[in-house]
Order: sequence, then C-alpha cells, then structure tokens
Amino acid sequence: MAGFRVSKEKEKALLKKMESLGIFEKDIVEKFIRSSGKGGQKVNKTSTCVYLKHLPTEIEVKCQRERYQAINRYLARKILADKIETMILGKRSEEQQRIEKIRRQKRKRSKRAKLKMLEEKRKHSQKKAGRSFRPQPDDFND
Repeated sequence: MAGFRVSKEKEKALLKKMESLGIFEKDIVEKFIRSSGKGGQKVNKTSTCVYLKHLPTEIEVKCQRERYQAINRYLARKILADKIETMILGKRSEEQQRIEKIRRQKRKRSKRAKLKMLEEKRKHSQKKAGRSFRPQPDDFND
C-alpha cells in the first residue's frame, strides 16, 4: 500500500487506523477506472478513479477527487476506514453531522414559523420608520 503522494505522517496515521479497525489489504479489492468530468486529455488517458470494495463488510468506495491516482488511493482508503468506523462504533461521523446540519438549514420553514418571522420583520421595520425624523414645513415657523 506504499507510494501515496501524501506525507509519511498521514500515511502512518491511516495505516494505524486501518489496523485498529481490522481492515487488511488482503480483504480489499482495488480497481482503477477512467475518471469522468472535467480534466481534459489527462483524465481521458489515465485511470485516476479508484474503486475499493471491502469484502467482509461489502462496503464500496469510489474516489476521483484528485487528479493523481496515488492521492485518490489514499483518500479512498481513508473514506473506507471512516465508513467502517461509523458502522462498527455506531456513532455518527463528522461528515454525516455536517450533511444533516446543511439539510436542517435548507429545510423549508413551517407556516407558523414563517408567519412569526415575518411579523417580527414588520415590527422591526415599523420601529426603524419611527426613528426617522422628517421635518415638516411647520416645524421651522416658530
């Protein structure tokens, strides 16, 4: 598994995590696929997309985030380790929490919440309108 284009510390950390989770290279099927999308000739000529399948858990990962196959191999293993860790520990991963947060932010407001928010906006605009001083012609004739 050596030969990733990442620092030795990152590589060691990944190996340690995989070892602690019981993920072995012999249990992983690795395939290389031609990437799709942007990248032009370079992408069309080389197989930079990495496909991993962990046989014991049947978890599949596909990664074509970077232009280089070596980095994609590292990233795919990292994603696989994260998925297996989530499955084993039963905890929600940081990625899942981030996705759920975005989903909550984009969720449509209920009618009641929308009406309440609009009412608050109306009150605020009236308050601001009341602050402005618009002199009338009568004010200067004292």
